[in-house]
Amino acid sequence: MIYVFAMLAIAASIEFSVESSLTFDVSDAKNRPVSKVIKLLKDMMKTMEKEGEGDQESYDKLTCWFITNDKDKTKSIADAKSRVADLTTSIEDKTAKSARLNTEAKNLKKEVAEDQHALDTATAIRLKQLAEFTAEEKDLLMSTSSVKNAVVVLSKHTAPGSFLQSAPGHLNSVAITVEDAIQKHSQLLAGVLTPTQRRAVSAFVQAPKYAPQSGEIFGIMNQMKETFETNLQNSQKDEKTNLNAFQELKTAKEAEIKAGQDQADTKSEQLADTNDQLAQDQQDLSDTKKSLAADEKFLANLKEERALNDSEWDLRQKERSEEMEATSKALAVLSSDDAHELVTRTFNPSFLQTDMQSDRRAQVSKLLSAVAQKVQNPRLAALAVHVRLDAFTKVRKAIDEMLVQLAKEKADEIKQRDFCISEFDKNTMATTKKSREKEDVTALIAKQTATIKRLTEAVAALQADISEMQKQVKTAGEDREKQSKEFQLTVADQRATQKLLNSALNILKGFYAKKAAAALVQAKPRMREGRPAGFDTHKKNSSSGGVMGMLTQIVSDAKAMEVEAVHDEEQAVKAYKAFVTATNESIATKSDDIANKKGTLAEQEAAKVASTTDLGSVSLELEQLANTKAELHESCDFTMKNFEVRQSARVEEAEALKQAKSILSGAKFEAFLKSE
Repeated sequence: MIYVFAMLAIAASIEFSVESSLTFDVSDAKNRPVSKVIKLLKDMMKTMEKEGEGDQESYDKLTCWFITNDKDKTKSIADAKSRVADLTTSIEDKTAKSARLNTEAKNLKKEVAEDQHALDTATAIRLKQLAEFTAEEKDLLMSTSSVKNAVVVLSKHTAPGSFLQSAPGHLNSVAITVEDAIQKHSQLLAGVLTPTQRRAVSAFVQAPKYAPQSGEIFGIMNQMKETFETNLQNSQKDEKTNLNAFQELKTAKEAEIKAGQDQADTKSEQLADTNDQLAQDQQDLSDTKKSLAADEKFLANLKEERALNDSEWDLRQKERSEEMEATSKALAVLSSDDAHELVTRTFNPSFLQTDMQSDRRAQVSKLLSAVAQKVQNPRLAALAVHVRLDAFTKVRKAIDEMLVQLAKEKADEIKQRDFCISEFDKNTMATTKKSREKEDVTALIAKQTATIKRLTEAVAALQADISEMQKQVKTAGEDREKQSKEFQLTVADQRATQKLLNSALNILKGFYAKKAAAALVQAKPRMREGRPAGFDTHKKNSSSGGVMGMLTQIVSDAKAMEVEAVHDEEQAVKAYKAFVTATNESIATKSDDIANKKGTLAEQEAAKVASTTDLGSVSLELEQLANTKAELHESCDFTMKNFEVRQSARVEEAEALKQAKSILSGAKFEAFLKSE
């Protein structure tokens, strides 16, 4: 009894300021003080249960958040560590590859430089040979032509029976020609002319004269002419051999240079790509390490906060459990039959219990019927009927079973609600992630499309350039062919002109030489006396010297034009070859560029196909996530919308059942007494 009154004093002194429902009416308590205390204790139990549910919900949400982040960060850290290991290995491999490619590229460039130097040296030697051949050919042509003209002059005096001596001027010209040819080609004639022949030639040069009965000088000049012609043919053959050898060497060296340059360019491109990838890996490694450090710090803080949260939760659970246990014990004491009878006799002695058991049944039935009608629960309505019919033991058992069922339904609904919240959160996170992936893939496809367009345009432009250069080479070849034909025609015309003019000049020279000889024979004094007038002395045409001088000058000009035409032809051939070589090199370079760009274009097109496939996969996953979200709404919307209402209804049902059980146990409540 002392314990009962102590609990009454404690209950009366509690300030129920948590909720407006926890009130204590002093004036009313004077009439029914114990009933009010019991009601307040039950209200306290409800408040503590509600607070416990709220704490449980908060704890479950926070625990779910801890678990989710712990799992995500642990996986992220593991992935980052694996990524760091992979990047470290990749950086080491790429560093070694970069050093190797750099050495190979330098060696290839060195080989190309050596091949180019060898080609330049061979070209210089070839140009020197060509210059020497050109000079030698020019000298031999001029010497051959001079000796040939001298032979023609001398041949007219080798005929048997010729009694005229050559004109001193002609013999002097022949002597000068022979002397000049011997001096200019002394080495060439060293093994051709015998000492006797050289002495004869030397005597002829010192005192030009000609004996028709002797053909020694004529033979020597013919021998010189044949030597010059033979040597010219040999020089031309050697020049052709040297030219073919140089062309073969040049072709081989150019092929080696091109192959080496192509390999060097390939190595340089591979080196640049490797260095770019190395820089990207190094930056990726730095970023990954920073992200890893941040994740590890976050995970450490997360574990610390979770441990602190669990500690606080355990303390709150312990305190609330102790509080509810004390309140429950006090309520049990005040709700017992002995306490009820004692309090009734103490505070209301005029009240007589008549048919107590029937009255309790009626109160419980009325209470359960009212709650069943309010929450629309057929189980409570059925139980209200059974209360009137069944024994207390059966009713209490049914109430206990319903309380267990209500608790299970409440827990299941909370679990379902938590599951829905978790699944909605996961769906939202997955949808956000896939949406970002879709945006990234879409941006990548746009970038790949732009790259493909740029490469396609670049390839088209390069192909147009190659077509134009090929057209220019063809046009240059046609022009070169025309120029060559014009050169050949010009040289043929000049040589024919020289031959024609020399023939005319020789005819004139021969005529005037004969006239001069005849003049010497006829230059005897004639008798004048008694001689009739006859022919005047035939004189040389005053213009003959000028005509022959003009013919000689024209022949000289024709020779000079021939030499100039040959030189121009050589320069034109050289320029044409240089143009063709440079154009072919440019075409080869652009062709290589086209091949490289086509390779990159194929890679980009393949990558775009893969990206398009990825976009389809991401879009499909987004569609599946949307379907999953719709299914979640279908299965969870009712639970989420009606959760509070259904939970409150279950609380009211449980409270009604507890009150009914208490009433059946002998307790009376002011609310039901008032309803009487």
